[in-house]
Amino acid sequence: MDRFSPKLVTVFGGSGFVGKHLVQALAREGYRVRVAVRRPDLAGETRMFGNVGQILPVQANLRNEASVQRAVQGADIVINLVGLGYEAGAQSFASVNAEGAAFVARAAKAAGAKALVHVSAIGVEAAAEVSDYAATKLAGEKAVFEAFPQAVILRPSLMFGHGDGFFNKMGNLARMLPFMPLISPDTRFQPVHVGDVVEAIVAAADGKVKTGRVYELGGPDIETNRALMTRILREAGRKRPLITLPAGIAKLIALPFSFLPIPPVVTEDQVELLGVDNVVTDEAIKEKRTFAAFGIDPTSMDEVLPEYMWRFRKHGQFDRDNSDASGPLAA
Repeated sequence: MDRFSPKLVTVFGGSGFVGKHLVQALAREGYRVRVAVRRPDLAGETRMFGNVGQILPVQANLRNEASVQRAVQGADIVINLVGLGYEAGAQSFASVNAEGAAFVARAAKAAGAKALVHVSAIGVEAAAEVSDYAATKLAGEKAVFEAFPQAVILRPSLMFGHGDGFFNKMGNLARMLPFMPLISPDTRFQPVHVGDVVEAIVAAADGKVKTGRVYELGGPDIETNRALMTRILREAGRKRPLITLPAGIAKLIALPFSFLPIPPVVTEDQVELLGVDNVVTDEAIKEKRTFAAFGIDPTSMDEVLPEYMWRFRKHGQFDRDNSDASGPLAA
């Protein structure tokens, strides 16, 4: 008997934060996994997540429809995790978040894939008028359903977990800066553990939830941006004043970063996004388009953040049990 499931899964963006967790989960389930990325030579570590020959990185660029078609050839399941958070060079919101999503959906349909899971983001409808990122993500969702009506779209809130891009970034800032900048302090977030999101993706790929629907995934805790910054400072064991920056000033500060050849700390578009609540809607709760549909009890930040945020403390792991670490100073 074959060691692996006969089913082949193509995962676009499989070498990223969510992708690495997902590829491991799929490998444990016995799937053969094709990791579709722009630079497969940099995704070699994903091979180690499974048995020999079970995981194969392949080249695919969501701006090139032919490469997308090659990546899904013969796939039973297609999962798209790609979402461009900031624009750089030829990588634009429109070409990746909207047109790229359409390419994947059309290719999956043409290849005869039985399931398509597309990962978007909570709040894109509310933020579409002020954010190009949100507008193109929403356009991408519409294109997915037009090409593949039985797709499943997942909208997670801000994700946390080992290797995440938000809590680790803020932890680094808390370690380096004498104060913590705070934008839109009253905006609400519902952070969700990457492991729970991955579990939902696998369940959707397995056909365990209704298709043709959008599911919103949020954790058990809803906190304002100010409360999140306070939590981060507490976990990092740092005393830093929280300084509120008006959106206009925050955009002026963000502008120079758009010209640098490095990932920006924040962009003008992200400043706009920070002004929109990032929580599960009442409509999704009423219609059970949440974790409830998957039978998943979401994980609290209290259970996970201490496992990796200790590295931002002054003495690292030796400060992990330091109960004297206090929160931020009043700004």
